[in-house]
Amino acid sequence: MIGKQLLENGETMNYPNKQHRYYALDYYLKEKFGQKVFKISLNGNFTCPNRDGTISTKGCFFCSAEGSGDYAGDRFEPLEKQFSTIKNIMEQKWPDGLYIIYFQANTNTYGPIEKLKDLFETAIKLDPKIVTISIATRCDALSPEVLDYLENLNTRIPVWVELGLQTIHPQTMEFLNLGYDSETFKNAVYALKERNIETIAHIINGLPGENKEMMLETSKFLNHLPINGVKIHSLFILKNTILGKMYEEKNFPVLTLEEYVEIVSEQLANLREDIIIHRISGDAPRQDLIAPLWSLKKFVVMNEIDKRMRALNYFQGCKIK
Repeated sequence: MIGKQLLENGETMNYPNKQHRYYALDYYLKEKFGQKVFKISLNGNFTCPNRDGTISTKGCFFCSAEGSGDYAGDRFEPLEKQFSTIKNIMEQKWPDGLYIIYFQANTNTYGPIEKLKDLFETAIKLDPKIVTISIATRCDALSPEVLDYLENLNTRIPVWVELGLQTIHPQTMEFLNLGYDSETFKNAVYALKERNIETIAHIINGLPGENKEMMLETSKFLNHLPINGVKIHSLFILKNTILGKMYEEKNFPVLTLEEYVEIVSEQLANLREDIIIHRISGDAPRQDLIAPLWSLKKFVVMNEIDKRMRALNYFQGCKIK
Protein backbone atom coordinates (compact mmCIF):
# COMPACT_ATOMS: atom_id res chain seq x y z
CA MET A 1 0.00 0.00 0.00
CA ILE A 2 1.10 3.58 -0.62
CA GLY A 3 1.16 4.71 2.99
CA LYS A 4 3.11 1.67 4.14
CA GLN A 5 5.80 2.22 1.52
CA LEU A 6 6.12 5.86 2.50
CA LEU A 7 6.44 4.98 6.16
CA GLU A 8 9.18 2.44 5.52
CA ASN A 9 11.16 4.49 3.01
CA GLY A 10 10.51 7.99 4.30
CA GLU A 11 10.20 9.13 0.69
CA THR A 12 7.45 9.90 -1.79
CA MET A 13 6.61 7.41 -4.48
CA ASN A 14 7.31 8.37 -8.10
CA TYR A 15 4.14 9.17 -10.04
CA PRO A 16 3.94 10.13 -13.69
CA ASN A 17 5.26 13.68 -14.18
CA LYS A 18 4.97 14.60 -10.48
CA GLN A 19 5.66 13.40 -7.00
CA HIS A 20 2.52 13.21 -4.92
CA ARG A 21 1.83 11.79 -1.50
CA TYR A 22 -1.59 10.59 -2.49
CA TYR A 23 -3.04 7.98 -4.85
CA ALA A 24 -3.47 10.19 -7.90
CA LEU A 25 -5.74 9.19 -10.78
CA ASP A 26 -2.92 9.50 -13.34
CA TYR A 27 -0.88 6.97 -11.40
CA TYR A 28 -3.83 4.57 -11.12
CA LEU A 29 -4.56 4.79 -14.86
CA LYS A 30 -0.90 4.30 -15.77
CA GLU A 31 -0.82 1.23 -13.51
CA LYS A 32 -3.99 -0.18 -15.04
CA PHE A 33 -3.54 0.62 -18.73
CA GLY A 34 0.19 1.19 -19.09
CA GLN A 35 -0.17 4.50 -20.96
CA LYS A 36 -1.80 7.92 -20.92
CA VAL A 37 -5.58 7.91 -20.57
CA PHE A 38 -7.68 11.06 -20.91
CA LYS A 39 -11.34 11.94 -20.65
CA ILE A 40 -13.61 13.04 -23.48
CA SER A 41 -16.67 14.75 -22.04
CA LEU A 42 -19.88 14.20 -23.99
CA ASN A 43 -23.26 15.84 -23.45
CA GLY A 44 -26.31 13.56 -23.51
CA ASN A 45 -28.71 16.50 -23.22
CA PHE A 46 -30.08 15.35 -19.86
CA THR A 47 -31.98 17.49 -17.41
CA CYS A 48 -32.12 17.20 -13.61
CA PRO A 49 -34.92 16.26 -11.18
CA ASN A 50 -33.83 19.18 -9.03
CA ARG A 51 -34.52 21.58 -11.89
CA ASP A 52 -37.43 20.17 -13.91
CA GLY A 53 -39.88 20.30 -11.00
CA THR A 54 -39.70 16.68 -9.85
CA ILE A 55 -37.86 17.79 -6.70
CA SER A 56 -37.46 21.52 -7.32
CA THR A 57 -37.19 24.08 -10.09
CA LYS A 58 -34.33 25.99 -8.46
CA GLY A 59 -31.57 23.39 -8.75
CA CYS A 60 -28.58 23.25 -6.41
CA PHE A 61 -27.77 26.86 -5.57
CA PHE A 62 -24.16 26.67 -6.82
CA CYS A 63 -25.21 25.18 -10.18
CA SER A 64 -25.79 27.28 -13.29
CA ALA A 65 -28.96 27.01 -15.35
CA GLU A 66 -27.06 24.85 -17.83
CA GLY A 67 -25.93 22.50 -15.04
CA SER A 68 -22.44 21.08 -14.72
CA GLY A 69 -20.32 20.02 -17.64
CA ASP A 70 -18.93 23.27 -18.97
CA TYR A 71 -16.26 21.43 -20.94
CA ALA A 72 -18.56 18.79 -22.39
CA GLY A 73 -19.58 18.56 -26.02
CA ASP A 74 -22.41 20.50 -27.63
CA ARG A 75 -25.69 18.91 -26.50
CA PHE A 76 -27.30 19.69 -29.86
CA GLU A 77 -24.71 17.69 -31.79
CA PRO A 78 -24.71 13.88 -32.20
CA LEU A 79 -22.29 11.96 -30.00
CA GLU A 80 -20.10 11.10 -32.98
CA LYS A 81 -19.50 14.79 -33.75
CA GLN A 82 -18.93 15.69 -30.10
CA PHE A 83 -16.43 12.85 -29.72
CA SER A 84 -14.41 13.62 -32.84
CA THR A 85 -14.23 17.36 -32.04
CA ILE A 86 -12.86 16.86 -28.53
CA LYS A 87 -10.69 13.89 -29.49
CA ASN A 88 -8.92 15.95 -32.16
CA ILE A 89 -8.14 18.66 -29.61
CA MET A 90 -6.87 16.23 -26.97
CA GLU A 91 -4.76 14.25 -29.42
CA GLN A 92 -2.71 17.33 -30.24
CA LYS A 93 -1.24 16.90 -26.76
CA TRP A 94 -1.53 13.11 -26.32
CA PRO A 95 -1.56 11.49 -29.77
CA ASP A 96 -1.26 7.95 -28.41
CA GLY A 97 -3.66 8.15 -25.48
CA LEU A 98 -6.61 5.97 -24.58
CA TYR A 99 -10.03 7.44 -23.85
CA ILE A 100 -12.55 7.57 -21.03
CA ILE A 101 -15.98 8.61 -22.24
CA TYR A 102 -17.37 10.99 -19.64
CA PHE A 103 -21.03 11.97 -19.40
CA GLN A 104 -20.76 14.94 -17.06
CA ALA A 105 -23.45 17.56 -17.72
CA ASN A 106 -26.52 17.39 -15.49
CA THR A 107 -27.97 14.04 -14.27
CA ASN A 108 -26.92 11.33 -16.69
CA THR A 109 -29.15 8.51 -15.44
CA TYR A 110 -32.27 10.68 -15.31
CA GLY A 111 -34.36 9.73 -18.30
CA PRO A 112 -36.09 6.84 -20.03
CA ILE A 113 -34.05 3.64 -19.95
CA GLU A 114 -34.26 3.52 -23.75
CA LYS A 115 -32.45 6.87 -23.95
CA LEU A 116 -29.73 5.69 -21.59
CA LYS A 117 -29.18 2.49 -23.54
CA ASP A 118 -29.09 4.29 -26.88
CA LEU A 119 -26.58 6.90 -25.67
CA PHE A 120 -24.27 4.66 -23.69
CA GLU A 121 -24.24 1.83 -26.24
CA THR A 122 -23.45 4.34 -28.99
CA ALA A 123 -20.74 5.98 -26.89
CA ILE A 124 -18.75 2.86 -26.07
CA LYS A 125 -18.57 1.97 -29.78
CA LEU A 126 -17.26 5.34 -30.94
CA ASP A 127 -13.63 4.21 -30.93
CA PRO A 128 -11.74 0.99 -30.09
CA LYS A 129 -9.43 3.02 -27.82
CA ILE A 130 -12.25 3.74 -25.37
CA VAL A 131 -11.43 1.87 -22.16
CA THR A 132 -14.01 3.16 -19.65
CA ILE A 133 -17.33 4.99 -19.52
CA SER A 134 -17.79 7.44 -16.64
CA ILE A 135 -21.29 8.64 -15.75
CA ALA A 136 -22.02 11.57 -13.44
CA THR A 137 -25.39 11.50 -11.73
CA ARG A 138 -27.35 12.12 -8.55
CA CYS A 139 -27.66 9.54 -5.80
CA ASP A 140 -31.46 9.77 -6.06
CA ALA A 141 -31.52 9.06 -9.80
CA LEU A 142 -30.52 5.39 -9.79
CA SER A 143 -33.63 3.28 -10.18
CA PRO A 144 -33.39 -0.55 -9.98
CA GLU A 145 -33.89 -0.64 -13.74
CA VAL A 146 -30.99 1.75 -14.31
CA LEU A 147 -28.78 -0.12 -11.85
CA ASP A 148 -29.48 -3.42 -13.60
CA TYR A 149 -28.58 -1.91 -16.95
CA LEU A 150 -25.35 -0.40 -15.63
CA GLU A 151 -24.45 -3.79 -14.16
CA ASN A 152 -24.89 -5.33 -17.59
CA LEU A 153 -22.92 -2.56 -19.26
CA ASN A 154 -20.14 -3.09 -16.73
CA THR A 155 -19.65 -6.65 -18.01
CA ARG A 156 -18.66 -5.22 -21.40
CA ILE A 157 -16.69 -2.11 -20.44
CA PRO A 158 -15.64 -0.72 -17.04
CA VAL A 159 -18.30 1.66 -15.73
CA TRP A 160 -17.60 4.47 -13.27
CA VAL A 161 -20.45 6.28 -11.59
CA GLU A 162 -19.72 9.71 -10.13
CA LEU A 163 -22.06 10.79 -7.33
CA GLY A 164 -22.26 14.27 -5.86
CA LEU A 165 -22.19 14.23 -2.08
CA GLN A 166 -20.74 17.73 -1.56
CA THR A 167 -21.29 17.67 2.24
CA ILE A 168 -22.76 15.42 4.93
CA HIS A 169 -24.18 18.28 6.98
CA PRO A 170 -28.00 18.52 6.80
CA GLN A 171 -28.13 22.26 7.38
CA THR A 172 -25.78 22.90 4.44
CA MET A 173 -27.64 20.43 2.22
CA GLU A 174 -30.90 22.18 2.97
CA PHE A 175 -29.43 25.65 2.48
CA LEU A 176 -28.01 24.68 -0.91
CA ASN A 177 -31.26 22.96 -1.99
CA LEU A 178 -29.44 19.72 -2.87
CA GLY A 179 -32.64 17.69 -2.61
CA TYR A 180 -31.09 14.57 -1.08
CA ASP A 181 -29.44 13.53 2.18
CA SER A 182 -26.35 11.54 3.15
CA GLU A 183 -28.42 8.41 3.77
CA THR A 184 -29.65 8.47 0.16
CA PHE A 185 -26.05 8.87 -0.97
CA LYS A 186 -24.91 5.96 1.20
CA ASN A 187 -27.66 3.68 -0.12
CA ALA A 188 -26.70 4.50 -3.71
CA VAL A 189 -23.03 3.68 -3.05
CA TYR A 190 -23.93 0.28 -1.60
CA ALA A 191 -26.33 -0.46 -4.47
CA LEU A 192 -23.52 0.23 -6.95
CA LYS A 193 -21.05 -1.82 -4.93
CA GLU A 194 -23.41 -4.80 -5.01
CA ARG A 195 -23.19 -4.61 -8.79
CA ASN A 196 -19.38 -4.26 -8.78
CA ILE A 197 -19.53 -0.76 -10.27
CA GLU A 198 -16.77 1.69 -9.33
CA THR A 199 -18.06 4.77 -7.51
CA ILE A 200 -16.48 8.21 -7.30
CA ALA A 201 -17.70 10.66 -4.65
CA HIS A 202 -17.65 14.41 -5.20
CA ILE A 203 -17.17 16.81 -2.27
CA ILE A 204 -16.89 20.60 -2.11
CA ASN A 205 -14.83 22.60 0.37
CA GLY A 206 -15.79 26.12 1.41
CA LEU A 207 -19.56 25.76 1.40
CA PRO A 208 -21.26 28.66 3.24
CA GLY A 209 -21.41 28.18 6.99
CA GLU A 210 -18.96 25.27 7.12
CA ASN A 211 -15.71 25.33 9.05
CA LYS A 212 -12.61 23.19 8.66
CA GLU A 213 -13.83 20.49 11.05
CA MET A 214 -17.11 20.13 9.16
CA MET A 215 -15.24 19.68 5.88
CA LEU A 216 -12.99 17.05 7.48
CA GLU A 217 -16.08 15.23 8.77
CA THR A 218 -17.43 15.04 5.23
CA SER A 219 -14.21 13.51 3.88
CA LYS A 220 -13.91 11.08 6.82
CA PHE A 221 -17.47 9.91 6.15
CA LEU A 222 -16.22 8.45 2.86
CA ASN A 223 -13.82 6.11 4.67
CA HIS A 224 -16.78 4.06 5.87
CA LEU A 225 -18.24 3.55 2.40
CA PRO A 226 -17.07 1.23 -0.40
CA ILE A 227 -16.14 4.07 -2.75
CA ASN A 228 -13.27 3.78 -5.21
CA GLY A 229 -12.43 7.42 -5.78
CA VAL A 230 -13.05 11.00 -4.73
CA LYS A 231 -13.08 14.41 -6.36
CA ILE A 232 -12.34 17.43 -4.19
CA HIS A 233 -12.57 21.07 -5.15
CA SER A 234 -13.36 24.45 -3.66
CA LEU A 235 -16.76 26.05 -3.93
CA PHE A 236 -17.09 27.99 -7.19
CA ILE A 237 -19.33 31.03 -7.00
CA LEU A 238 -20.56 31.52 -10.53
CA LYS A 239 -22.52 34.14 -12.38
CA ASN A 240 -26.17 33.32 -13.11
CA THR A 241 -26.52 31.08 -10.05
CA ILE A 242 -28.59 31.58 -6.93
CA LEU A 243 -25.45 31.41 -4.80
CA GLY A 244 -23.79 33.97 -7.05
CA LYS A 245 -26.64 36.41 -6.43
CA MET A 246 -26.42 35.76 -2.68
CA TYR A 247 -22.68 36.46 -2.77
CA GLU A 248 -23.13 39.73 -4.62
CA GLU A 249 -25.70 40.82 -2.02
CA LYS A 250 -23.97 39.63 1.17
CA ASN A 251 -20.36 38.99 0.12
CA PHE A 252 -20.01 36.03 2.51
CA PRO A 253 -16.46 34.73 3.11
CA VAL A 254 -14.85 32.22 0.76
CA LEU A 255 -11.76 30.11 1.43
CA THR A 256 -8.36 31.63 0.79
CA LEU A 257 -5.80 29.57 -1.12
CA GLU A 258 -3.90 28.97 2.12
CA GLU A 259 -7.03 27.75 3.90
CA TYR A 260 -7.96 25.46 1.04
CA VAL A 261 -4.47 23.95 0.86
CA GLU A 262 -4.49 23.30 4.62
CA ILE A 263 -7.93 21.66 4.53
CA VAL A 264 -7.22 19.41 1.53
CA SER A 265 -3.90 18.29 3.00
CA GLU A 266 -5.72 17.26 6.19
CA GLN A 267 -8.47 15.54 4.21
CA LEU A 268 -5.94 13.50 2.24
CA ALA A 269 -4.09 12.54 5.41
CA ASN A 270 -7.40 11.28 6.81
CA LEU A 271 -8.58 9.38 3.73
CA ARG A 272 -8.14 5.62 3.23
CA GLU A 273 -5.06 5.08 1.11
CA ASP A 274 -6.88 2.85 -1.40
CA ILE A 275 -9.23 5.68 -2.45
CA ILE A 276 -8.13 7.09 -5.82
CA ILE A 277 -7.85 10.87 -5.82
CA HIS A 278 -9.45 11.94 -9.09
CA ARG A 279 -8.89 15.62 -8.44
CA ILE A 280 -7.95 18.09 -5.71
CA SER A 281 -8.72 21.23 -7.69
CA GLY A 282 -11.51 21.96 -10.15
CA ASP A 283 -11.97 23.81 -13.44
CA ALA A 284 -14.48 26.63 -13.20
CA PRO A 285 -15.30 28.48 -16.43
CA ARG A 286 -13.17 31.63 -16.28
CA GLN A 287 -15.82 33.86 -17.83
CA ASP A 288 -18.40 32.88 -15.21
CA LEU A 289 -16.28 32.69 -12.05
CA ILE A 290 -16.92 35.35 -9.39
CA ALA A 291 -14.86 33.78 -6.59
CA PRO A 292 -12.42 32.45 -5.53
CA LEU A 293 -10.19 33.71 -8.33
CA TRP A 294 -7.17 31.77 -7.02
CA SER A 295 -8.95 28.57 -8.13
CA LEU A 296 -8.16 29.48 -11.74
CA LYS A 297 -4.51 28.66 -11.01
CA LYS A 298 -5.10 24.92 -10.86
CA PHE A 299 -1.47 23.82 -10.98
CA VAL A 300 -0.48 26.37 -8.33
CA VAL A 301 -3.13 24.87 -6.05
CA MET A 302 -1.90 21.34 -6.68
CA ASN A 303 1.72 22.30 -6.15
CA GLU A 304 0.95 24.07 -2.87
CA ILE A 305 -0.83 20.96 -1.59
CA ASP A 306 2.17 18.83 -2.58
CA LYS A 307 4.52 21.26 -0.80
CA ARG A 308 2.46 21.29 2.38
CA MET A 309 2.21 17.50 2.52
CA ARG A 310 5.96 17.16 2.09
CA ALA A 311 6.64 19.81 4.72
CA LEU A 312 4.41 18.04 7.26
CA ASN A 313 5.52 14.56 6.16
CA TYR A 314 1.91 13.75 5.34
CA PHE A 315 0.76 11.03 2.98
CA GLN A 316 -2.68 9.70 2.20
CA GLY A 317 -4.10 7.85 5.19
CA CYS A 318 -1.29 8.73 7.59
CA LYS A 319 -3.62 10.19 10.22
CA ILE A 320 -6.11 7.32 10.27
CA LYS A 321 -5.86 5.52 13.59
